Amino acid sequence: MTLSCPFRAWRYLLSLDSPSPFGLPESLARRCLDVSEWLGPILHCHEVTKLYAVGDGLFALANVEFEVEEGQFVVITGPSGSGKTTLLNILGGIDRPTHGEVILKGRKYSRMSEDDLALLRRRDLGMVFQFFNLIPELTAAENIGFPMRLLGWDEKRVLERLAFLMDAVGLADRANHYPLELSGGEQQRVAIARSLAVKPSVVLADEPTGNLDSAKSREVMELMAKFNREERQTFVVVTHERAFEDYADVVVRLSDGKAVERRVMGGDSRHEAEDSRTSCPVTPS
Repeated sequence: MTLSCPFRAWRYLLSLDSPSPFGLPESLARRCLDVSEWLGPILHCHEVTKLYAVGDGLFALANVEFEVEEGQFVVITGPSGSGKTTLLNILGGIDRPTHGEVILKGRKYSRMSEDDLALLRRRDLGMVFQFFNLIPELTAAENIGFPMRLLGWDEKRVLERLAFLMDAVGLADRANHYPLELSGGEQQRVAIARSLAVKPSVVLADEPTGNLDSAKSREVMELMAKFNREERQTFVVVTHERAFEDYADVVVRLSDGKAVERRVMGGDSRHEAEDSRTSCPVTPS
């Protein structure tokens, strides 16, 4: 079956083959990727710089440094043009930094080929896009099941996970509907369920409420917060939506490509801010 799915989603999920990371046999490579007892930060953005116009010295990102702990809900904010989407693409392995490093559970992206990164994205990273990027030829259930089947999950396991996710996002009665038959809010809930399908280490969300009205935006925020709270799912969310900060453990603000502020949310520290012109570690309070 030929799928004319949106390019970004296709590129994010697929590669033509399934190579073994680190040159290891596939069975051993899978064990290397399943580092369930990793003790350090789950995600480390180390001095990441992205330079587009070398002659003019124009930086999209400049020495961005932060860490994300397992189970955290991290919100990245900033004005348009501050580098938020560029940063998220680098964290997702879609783009490469000019300098610096992204480390996921101890694995450095710079040491991986494009095919290795594609396999890592399939297994360890979920992605939520502003414009949903569902595959139009597939039903809601088929879209959610796509990443699981891509990894070769047996059908019984796929159906069990599907039933759980469809119920969790409140769309059990819409499972056989196609994207064009769903509202914007319903499509984004399907996209969130798809991002969670294989129980990734981190879900990266790029303006997940940017194409929704205020009521649907709040539904999406509540849904993501529910998975963070009940399943300890780690989220990194890029957004203009200030209301997302109500659900955040940590808020990082970008300005002119730099991480300039860190706020630890909750308790007495909810309104505390730390200015940082060079680095911004994201750690629990």
